[in-house]
Amino acid sequence: QVQLVESGGGSVQAGGSLRLSCAASGFSDSVFSMAWFRQTPGKEREGVAAMDADGTASYRDSVRGRFILSKDNAKKTLYLQMNRLKPDDSAMYYCAADSNRAMGWGRWVPNEYHHWGQGTQVTVSS
Repeated sequence: QVQLVESGGGSVQAGGSLRLSCAASGFSDSVFSMAWFRQTPGKEREGVAAMDADGTASYRDSVRGRFILSKDNAKKTLYLQMNRLKPDDSAMYYCAADSNRAMGWGRWVPNEYHHWGQGTQVTVSS
């Protein structure tokens, strides 16, 4: 059974940094696609950053240059380093994973991921 456990959320002031972690278990190997999504009340879940199975990282425009995605394949853990945080970054952040190694544009579509974590809250105050 696949499980994703997120950690690292919290409250920071604008300009600060946080590092989110997502530990995956239950996958038969270390090669799979993972992503971070975020959601605020009343809005749709949106993709923040995604990593294909080959290690290629993609970012939404609003976080590119501030957020850095990395993955430790041995630990099956995905990290999201969030720098220069803004109040607009405040949201519940969710980790997603799928055994599909080549998500293509589907990497930004929540329904394309079969596995989700419970979420971790990020709050950025001005």
